[in-house]
Amino acid sequence: GCVLVVSVIEQLAQWHNSTVKAAMERLCDYIPGKFQIIRHMSCCIDREMNADVVCHSLRLCKQDPGQPLCHLYSPPKREKYSSGLFHALAHARPKCQIISKSFMGFSSVCAFPLLANLCEKMKYVLRNKLPFEDFDGDKFSTFPTLRGYHWRGRDCDDKNTTVYPGRRPDNWDAKSDSNCNGIWGVDPKDGIPYEEKFCKGADSKGVVLLGDSAGAHFHIPPEWMTVTQMSAKSFANLPVAFSDELDWPQFSEITGFLNSTIGGWTDSLYLRLRKRNRCNHRDLQNISQNGGSSGNLLSLIKSLARNQMLDNPAIVIYATIGNDVCNGERDTLAHMTTPKEMLSNVVQALRFLDSHLPNGSHVILTGLVDGRFLWDNLHDRYHPLGQLNKDVTYSQLYSFLDCLQVSPCSGWLTPNETLRNLTSERALQLSNVLKEIARSEKFVNFDIFYMDFPLRQTAEEWRKMGGEPWQLIEPVDGFHPSQIAAALGTGITWKKALREWPQVLGKENPFNDQIEAIFKDQGGH
Repeated sequence: GCVLVVSVIEQLAQWHNSTVKAAMERLCDYIPGKFQIIRHMSCCIDREMNADVVCHSLRLCKQDPGQPLCHLYSPPKREKYSSGLFHALAHARPKCQIISKSFMGFSSVCAFPLLANLCEKMKYVLRNKLPFEDFDGDKFSTFPTLRGYHWRGRDCDDKNTTVYPGRRPDNWDAKSDSNCNGIWGVDPKDGIPYEEKFCKGADSKGVVLLGDSAGAHFHIPPEWMTVTQMSAKSFANLPVAFSDELDWPQFSEITGFLNSTIGGWTDSLYLRLRKRNRCNHRDLQNISQNGGSSGNLLSLIKSLARNQMLDNPAIVIYATIGNDVCNGERDTLAHMTTPKEMLSNVVQALRFLDSHLPNGSHVILTGLVDGRFLWDNLHDRYHPLGQLNKDVTYSQLYSFLDCLQVSPCSGWLTPNETLRNLTSERALQLSNVLKEIARSEKFVNFDIFYMDFPLRQTAEEWRKMGGEPWQLIEPVDGFHPSQIAAALGTGITWKKALREWPQVLGKENPFNDQIEAIFKDQGGH
């Protein structure tokens, strides 16, 4: 984090031909007030020292005994630093000693007074994976972030625990909207409740994602670190991003429902199900977390909101596409999920679902991705931090993260081709476990299907549209699917479902146009 911020400050000074202090003030003017903790760094940054030197001098980056000295940039080449990074640090540390002690007084960014309250909310959300603002305790919220309606359908009465998205209508919602799909009341022409007239027998169902950071749609905006494009507008979404864990589920492949503001376009399984049957409005749950795997999903799944007796069936997408083989450990192969562990974890999750999902539900198991695509298409390209001076490639970024032992995937983000191949081999083994589960396991309340992660088809589709493969990868982290990849993946999944499992999607509601016409007549309500 320190290397990122210092790099941006130094590049701002370079781009605007200003002092470091002026660049610091410029960046602070861009960033919303409570996030301006970077002001504490200002007296230590020197344009003659690169970000690695500054951050090691501040002791925000550390070197454990016996471990290499991690650096993103090539060691300083200026004459007085000609002996390399160690001598640069020796020169810089006296200058940074006072500010270093100041930083050491804070155990984390959450110790800064302005961020303390938000951090407490974040800790609750991360611990429980439930909406922070949920007054009736039904796991749905009227607040967008902090696991609110960006993640689950928006509640329409947060003081009534029997009112929430996805339930079957109470007395056909003649008097109120018990399932928050906006359809309620009685048609004055014939006295029939609108919900009964338009949704009875419509095979309504919700969509639930059990996933990881790809499913939650992790994204760090590149404009946060591209100084040639940077302005106050670049950071307008910082509070929302932070309180959504740097995830953007509202634009995601499975549960996206808002027009994308982070590039590309939004297309999702939820939007297509809603278009197919307007009665499905708001029936979505994105139960994903950064770092999600088949193992920790067993805890995460407990935040599912579905009542077997009162709610509609659901389509559940089980998609932990990488973290069972991805970790930041030096001996990464030894820390990967084994096929035996995968079988146990997934079967346990499916048994939980069988005890919570209404009858008539469906589960789709998604195979793991072949992450060799990442290195093959990015390693020699410049990262957003390196575009100004052509000094940081993705290969350098991957090595830096691996040295810090915080790599999202040591097995794929590496120049070691043998290790990349072994990681993909394990991913295929785990996908085969999922495929066999779908073939052989039977459950009472849902049927089960398998599909490969559609990376190859997505890349082919994007090439036909004139795109390049690297554009399907998030530019800042160089690891997650981009907004374009998410939208294209939706179309591929939908076509497969229509072709092979039409019963999963349900039938098209013949009253969709009438429902929309009434909404327009009533001002959208």
